[in-house]
Amino acid sequence: MSRLTLVRHGESQWNLENRFTGWVDVDLSPKGEQEAKAAGAIIKGVPVDVLFTSVLTRAIRTADIALAEAGISNLPVHRDQALNERHYGDLQGLNKAETAEKFGSDKVHEWRRSYDIPPPNGESLKDTQARVAPYYEQEIVPLLKAGKNVLVVAHGNSLRALVMFVEHLTPEQILKTEIATGVPITYELDKDLNVVSKNILDPKSA
Repeated sequence: MSRLTLVRHGESQWNLENRFTGWVDVDLSPKGEQEAKAAGAIIKGVPVDVLFTSVLTRAIRTADIALAEAGISNLPVHRDQALNERHYGDLQGLNKAETAEKFGSDKVHEWRRSYDIPPPNGESLKDTQARVAPYYEQEIVPLLKAGKNVLVVAHGNSLRALVMFVEHLTPEQILKTEIATGVPITYELDKDLNVVSKNILDPKSA
């Protein structure tokens, strides 16, 4: 039995400002730092052997803060842009309200909530999964099959893509799935990596 734990980074400064962030390297807000610390208090009770993050600061710092709070150190660490947030293309840096005024609220809603329609020069969720799933299969699956417990700290959409793959969800199901900042999700997996149990470890309810 192995365990896969997923954590979306804490609130970033651009989350706070309601901007499309994507691959822009924005740091955590003060609230995001506290969310990372709270996630660490939860992770203290979760076995972790290996850490994976994106290459973006908000994910790296969330992992650093959480693991320090959990008292976990000296883990093997892997960072890869395959785990980066969905690239929002021409929307990156724009305030979401301003974006609706510029492109029309219906069009922006379509870009944000459809599975396979990307924003201009950006990625759809389907595009994001096309890089996340192969990376998971190549780099993470062998460790899980070897009985290692893996922690992945990444982003709302890259983790949704991962959840879709791990849970075998349909596009319709994943579009209804939200992942909160700083709330660990832990899966127990059998030897074939089927999900035995899933727990959302919300610090607010602890």
